[in-house]
Amino acid sequence: MSWPDLVAVAGVALFTSMIVGAISVFALLLLRKASMLVQVCVLVAGAIIAVVSSMVMVAQLMYLSPHDFTVALNVAIISGLVSLLLSATLSFLVVRNARALFRAARTIGEGELVTSTGYQSSAELSALGAELVATSAKLAESREREKRIEDSRRELVAWIAHDLRTPLAGIMSMAEALEDELAADPQRYYRQMRQQVSQLSAMVDDLFELSKIDSGTLHLSLQDVSLYDVVSDTVADLRHVAAGREIRVESTLDSDIVVSVDPRELARAVSNLIMNAIQHTPADAPITISAAVVDGRASVSVTDNGGGIADDDLHRVFEPGWRGVSARTPSPHPPTSSGAGLGLAIVRGIVTAHRGEVTVRNVPGGCRFDVLLPSDALVSGAA
Repeated sequence: MSWPDLVAVAGVALFTSMIVGAISVFALLLLRKASMLVQVCVLVAGAIIAVVSSMVMVAQLMYLSPHDFTVALNVAIISGLVSLLLSATLSFLVVRNARALFRAARTIGEGELVTSTGYQSSAELSALGAELVATSAKLAESREREKRIEDSRRELVAWIAHDLRTPLAGIMSMAEALEDELAADPQRYYRQMRQQVSQLSAMVDDLFELSKIDSGTLHLSLQDVSLYDVVSDTVADLRHVAAGREIRVESTLDSDIVVSVDPRELARAVSNLIMNAIQHTPADAPITISAAVVDGRASVSVTDNGGGIADDDLHRVFEPGWRGVSARTPSPHPPTSSGAGLGLAIVRGIVTAHRGEVTVRNVPGGCRFDVLLPSDALVSGAA
């Protein structure tokens, strides 16, 4: 075939394909809101018709015999129909899988858990289905966590309202008694009012500390200090509280442990743990505070004899507002504290700000809280 003939054949094929392609594009624009199955069929049909039309036009230009032309036309039509059928089948499978993924996405949006999206016809759709299942699990976990946080907040508000009402009512009644000159011992009333105000002040301080922790505005002033000094000073400050209730505080501390921490905040965390132990340990039972280096990390442990914590509540002990009084043995004369169930939440916030972790586990007769500081906080200390 000469070059002019080849150019003519190419021109006819190009012209025919462009016309069919333009018609297909126009049809797709009209069907842009139709189902994917219809759009794919139109697209594939346009491509097949373009091929068949080009073959027919070229066959006519080649001046084939009527018999040869009929054979070529039948082959082109049959091949086109088979190709269209195969494309429609594939499109149907894709659309069916897409609808299954759509139903899964809608189920996730309604807040339900999706464990499977069914069989998918391609690796990409299978990967998408697996990602939807994983997303559903993460959202379910997030909703459960949010529910626990919301329950904890409601519980915290209820406890704070109760704990505020009690001292305020006491202050009000004593103030009225003093105003009406009905107090037999005014000095005793003044002392009691001062104690109630101190309790309210402690509660406000705890709330302010917790708000700083939750908002991420708690700033640490790191210093190289002896862990022995931090813990022993805290124990000394609280020893009068323990002695008043015949609770012994035993310290087995290593004075060689030097850590880079905020001594004020760490002391507050240790103090909260000790106060928690004092509140739940019966009289004449020991509370043990110890410091050590465990696996290259400085740690402080507080072990009480408060009867332990229910296994179902162990994961909740550091939530704001949690008290778990039914699972613990309360002291018959609990010490003065804010009492709003914020102490352990503050401990977790302070330790987390130090990039450490705090854990709790039951031991015979009580439970043990362990504060583990990060390895880079240990400046020196015997392992």
